[in-house]
Amino acid sequence: MIKVLVVDDSAFICKTLAEELSKFADIQVVGSAMDPYVARDKIVTMHPDVITLDIEMPRMDGLSFLSKLMKHYPLPVVVVSSLTPKNSRAALKAFELGAIEVIAKPGSQFSMPDVAGQLVRAIRAAASARVKVMDRVSVAPVPEATAQSKLPQVRLGQKVLAIGASTGGTQAIEAVLRPLPSTTPGIVVVQHMPEYFTAAFADRLNSVCALEVREARDDDDVVPGMALIAPGNKHLVLQRSGARLTVRVKDGPKIHYQRPSIDVLFHSVAHNAGPNATGVLLTGMGADGAQGLLAMRQNGAHTIAQDEESCVVFGMPKEAIRCGAADEVLHLTKIPSAILASFSREVATD
Repeated sequence: MIKVLVVDDSAFICKTLAEELSKFADIQVVGSAMDPYVARDKIVTMHPDVITLDIEMPRMDGLSFLSKLMKHYPLPVVVVSSLTPKNSRAALKAFELGAIEVIAKPGSQFSMPDVAGQLVRAIRAAASARVKVMDRVSVAPVPEATAQSKLPQVRLGQKVLAIGASTGGTQAIEAVLRPLPSTTPGIVVVQHMPEYFTAAFADRLNSVCALEVREARDDDDVVPGMALIAPGNKHLVLQRSGARLTVRVKDGPKIHYQRPSIDVLFHSVAHNAGPNATGVLLTGMGADGAQGLLAMRQNGAHTIAQDEESCVVFGMPKEAIRCGAADEVLHLTKIPSAILASFSREVATD
């Protein structure tokens, strides 16, 4: 049984979330709190396994509370936030401070049943997460001159790097992208994240990476030095027209409860890039991406899965390893150099 404490300044939200979560046999809402000071006392007495946390609250904002909590009494935290640009930026800060997942609040765009389903999956993932494993990972950038020597400028425009991640993925993706040089082949990324949050995520990555990083738009070219992040609530697909690689941003049914789906992206990369691709599957709950990574490997791509030690949740990589989809299983800090090595080998054999 997963014991949950709901922290939100709205009595209506507290009541509604508690009612919805109580419908699931493996979840018990042990209490609610309308501000962080009340939450602090209830954490001590109720010992919850997971906390759901609003960002905007009286007396102490959610981020300040999260910072103190992770320092003095670390627990898995799922942030439940309204979809505003300000809250999107705050949500990314919450990930930096140690939040496991961010879920959009119910409202005009998302119904309570939809939110409840997402929240239950996030709570289950959080309950099994390594809370402290994703403290800021220090990875030294690859010097530009060295990177260029590793990546000869031969047909790099037809190479592609595909990355998929879910729970714990915002920090993991940053740890992978930050060391990569501006000569890296075009990159396509799926991170399970609510609509509107992905633009802020891309902006954050763009500010710390040598690569240009932005949210993908329909018919964008996949070119060296550019990383395209799948928009929340849209699938991202790689397409080929002659020597030109582009992406399509589209609607479609959820796959493994997800839109965007890593499997949708990876299968398109397997079909349209074949041996010219490298695939990386990072931390996350469930099985999304495992079969897509297998398809990439079967079509000649080099494939990498994150290892259990460095994952927040060793779900998706575990499934990929189990079905034989991974050429390499690596600690997060080893993945950037492995990516460069894979493209260096592939270019050298063209």
